[in-house]
Amino acid sequence: MAEKAISRIPIRFILEGIGEAEGELIRHMAPRTVDAILRRLPIEGRAALWKDEVYIQIPITVGGEKAKSTAERGTIAYWPMGSALCIFHEDMKPYSPVNIIGQITKGLELFKGVKIGTKIRVEPIPSEGESET
Repeated sequence: MAEKAISRIPIRFILEGIGEAEGELIRHMAPRTVDAILRRLPIEGRAALWKDEVYIQIPITVGGEKAKSTAERGTIAYWPMGSALCIFHEDMKPYSPVNIIGQITKGLELFKGVKIGTKIRVEPIPSEGESET
C-alpha cells in the first residue's frame, strides 16, 4: 500500500463555481515532471482553453520527458512549451508534445464547463491519517 502512495499521488482540482474533480499523478510516467509539480503544490491559476483541453500556467519549467504528441480522454499532462498543466476531456492531439503525468479519476465531465479565466486550484489529497491544511 505504501508503494502505491509513492507512485500514484492523489490530487484534487477545485474548479471555481463548478465543483471538484480528482486525479492522480503517476510518477513513473514522467518522474522529473511529477516531482517538480509535487514540490509546488498547491498551485492556482486561471483557465485557458484549446480545443478539448483545459490548462493553467504553472510556475515550473521542465523540458520534454517521454513527451507524447497525442493525449487520451482524462489525461493530465504538463506542456513544456507553455509551462502549463493540462487536462484533456477528449482524445486529441495537443498543440505540441506534452509530458503525460497522470489521469483524472473522478469528475472529468466538470472540465467541459470550464470557461476562460475560471480559477482552478490543484492540491494534494491527504492520505488517511494526515490532516488537511
